[in-house]
Amino acid sequence: MNVYKHARPKGFAAWQPQSATAKVIADVKSVIEQYRDHLPLTVRQIFYRLVATTNYPKTDRGYANLCEYLVRARRAGLIAFDVIRDDGWTKTSSQGWLSTEDFLHAVENSACQYRRDRQANQPVRVLILVEAAGMLPQIQRVADAYSIEVMTSSGFDSLTAKKQLADMIDAEKRPVAVLHVGDYDPSGVCIFDSVAADVQAFTRSRHAVSFERIAITPAQISVYKLPTAPAKKTDRRGNGISDTCQAEALPPDVLALEIQRAIEAKIDRDILENDIAEERHERDELIEAVKALRAA
Repeated sequence: MNVYKHARPKGFAAWQPQSATAKVIADVKSVIEQYRDHLPLTVRQIFYRLVATTNYPKTDRGYANLCEYLVRARRAGLIAFDVIRDDGWTKTSSQGWLSTEDFLHAVENSACQYRRDRQANQPVRVLILVEAAGMLPQIQRVADAYSIEVMTSSGFDSLTAKKQLADMIDAEKRPVAVLHVGDYDPSGVCIFDSVAADVQAFTRSRHAVSFERIAITPAQISVYKLPTAPAKKTDRRGNGISDTCQAEALPPDVLALEIQRAIEAKIDRDILENDIAEERHERDELIEAVKALRAA
């Protein structure tokens, strides 16, 4: 049965869900509260948390209904818009200031946020590819502490994108480690293998280049008891994968921990700590210099 019996509402719209649906919305709010440090979540992440912690049905219809519930809940003000990530909309921005004083204030704010490129002195350059674009902000939140770039690999069927990644690797004068977060299914594995092979074929780097899948792995499926689904019989890719699992099935906090562990295994912690200490002194010097400029 369709969630909507009438025309879809526009803008903000009051909504009084039936008791069963109201229970789902309450469960969604609990998920959002539990993972508030990892917001925004994707709808599919919320879906898998409901499947894992409640009796919510793990079906295509169940997921479609959840999507509709969340649309209505946000229109009705029951759930904030910014806690759920929607993809497919991009925008550009331009920068300007109201006055020279406004500009100097912005410079001071920038000085307060000064940080070194914490990858610059590392012996290995780390990059992260994520298959689902909706998960990028969560992964970036972890990677940002290490100044690691995160890119979505969903567009890496593009020859141009693969060549650009190869060029980034060639620009480095040191080994490069590419970490990948994607679904464990024939398509996800095929994408990862294809990207790794094509990019490595394009690179001219004399330094080692490695590609490593850090999620989802069969070990993670077993350890975290993640929900799986049979692979499509018509899909012969993926080296005979029988049970599939989506990356968004990993709880957001567990995903963050897995990414952090993978990064820490690649970096030199002593170099990182030294960079952090040095940037504190440099930040203080910058702030004082800008304050002096504003006072002049």
